Amino acid sequence: MSDKVSHPLFARLYPRISAYADAHGSLEHRRELLAGARGRAVEIGAGIGSNFRHYPAEVERVFAVEPEPRLRSLAARAAATARIPIEVLPGRAERLPLDEASVDVAVASLVLCTIADVPAALGEVLRVLKPTGELRFYEHVRAQDPRVYRRQRMLNPLWRLVGGGCNVTRDTETAIRRAGFTIETVRRFEFRPDSKAYPASPSIIGTARPSDAPDRRTLPQQGAADG
Repeated sequence: MSDKVSHPLFARLYPRISAYADAHGSLEHRRELLAGARGRAVEIGAGIGSNFRHYPAEVERVFAVEPEPRLRSLAARAAATARIPIEVLPGRAERLPLDEASVDVAVASLVLCTIADVPAALGEVLRVLKPTGELRFYEHVRAQDPRVYRRQRMLNPLWRLVGGGCNVTRDTETAIRRAGFTIETVRRFEFRPDSKAYPASPSIIGTARPSDAPDRRTLPQQGAADG
């Protein structure tokens, strides 16, 4: 699999799409996604860097991985004005350019709908996360209502074509569990920017941890060894 991804038309349209979504509620979703994050973070498929300004000061550094050249260039501009250090890197989520157990937080924001090999990408997230790390996800997903899901399936080929490979039929919550995570929190909601339902309206925001992660309640508290 090549590390290069090119969607020139979608990359030109996406800044407008993202700005519209942010102006109609997605901004609050991004804040919810990142609230309380700390330590070193990796963001897979960082796009144009829409999340960068929402990382709290407790995050020491962000490694933002984006394979699409035009989007990566826009992300680099956003990183230059961020309040925390952000390093924008080329690469795919299926092959992250990071060491094993090197980050505290992994962020997947409106990207698991597009990634070609979701199990491989989530496997990479597991690899680079510390044992006590967490995955934070904000994604649109397949509908739980069978009637809505049927409409999503009908529209998905066209949606993929115009949306740079985006899918509206993925059961992302199940994929996260199957990859070896335990979901700790999840909020399911309908995102309707103009009060109308869209194929990508069913959404989730949540957190997950490696299934074999130690229980944080049994870990020594920071500073406890100092007496």
